[in-house]
Amino acid sequence: MQLWVIVLVLGLLVMGSWAQGLMPTFSLPPCDTPEAEAAALVAQDFLNAQHTHGYKYALNQIEKVKILSTPGQADTYFLELELLETTCHVLDKTPVSLCPVRQKRSTAVEADCDFALKNTTQGLSVVAFKCKTETESEDVCVGCAHLVPLNDTDGLQLIENSLDSFNKNNSLNTKFALLEIGRMASQIVGGGPKYFAEYAIIGTNCTSQDDDICIPPDYTVAIHGFCLAEGSAILNDVDCKIFSPIQAVDPASNATVQVQQLLHAHTFGPHHNPTIHGLKHHKLTALHDPAASGLLSAESAESAEAVIVPKVAPVVKREVSATEGPAVDATVLPEKTSILSEPVLLVPICPGPKKHF
Repeated sequence: MQLWVIVLVLGLLVMGSWAQGLMPTFSLPPCDTPEAEAAALVAQDFLNAQHTHGYKYALNQIEKVKILSTPGQADTYFLELELLETTCHVLDKTPVSLCPVRQKRSTAVEADCDFALKNTTQGLSVVAFKCKTETESEDVCVGCAHLVPLNDTDGLQLIENSLDSFNKNNSLNTKFALLEIGRMASQIVGGGPKYFAEYAIIGTNCTSQDDDICIPPDYTVAIHGFCLAEGSAILNDVDCKIFSPIQAVDPASNATVQVQQLLHAHTFGPHHNPTIHGLKHHKLTALHDPAASGLLSAESAESAEAVIVPKVAPVVKREVSATEGPAVDATVLPEKTSILSEPVLLVPICPGPKKHF
């Protein structure tokens, strides 16, 4: 009888060990490791490639990292990142690492994003992400410019007149049309409100002198630009930076191909969306999961899995003799007593350091 009990117990132990070897496990690496930084930059670049309107975003902080390891499968990285809007438009080919982050004084835009990445033999690749954006400004900033809706009448008048001025004075002999509005702001100065506008433009089939109906060519061959204007509808200054058509490399053929992006139109066309005009800034994609992986929603099931956390430093104990400190009754306290010292405080493994603010 005892032999059967021993065999049963050993069998259960073997089955438990086998099952444990097949169970997914979560690990929690520190947020400031090169591994976490590399994964975060892959996520940042993927986000900017998918974001086809507004501005590029730069990594500000790695808030949390979790790695799901399943035997026989590629590891899955779950990242919680904080990103900040830069002043580079998505059409600008300047690397995001060289793009200035918009400061709070100018009303910064912060994005909190969750990413799911797979680590295969080809490297890290994003499977899904979800983001929410919100503005952040100085608590007290007297005289600062404040954002106005993208359909503000006075702001639109500034854009129309400043673009008309640029079309009459540019040396490209090309008439440009409004592609999208990046942001508009208003500031109270002596003499009344002063407006600021940032907007993207696209070349048309008209020359600078033409007054005909001008139509932009196919996006892949069109010239684009980005303009900064300030002043009023009557008196304004405008500065436009012109970009060449965006190129990309097709990984399959290693050949250079044109990139087709669909920016929502602020003026006309099939992508015109009046509902966004009441907003004051461009929002990131709320959820991107084309393969319907469900990884971001399924992440909540991690409580059912085994979690591997970094080792915590052991509690330090020291021997304190009765002669140290105030005198006590020997009948109450032994001659030597083991007393816990203050716990050793470790540097938090997450979140990581902030790069900006």
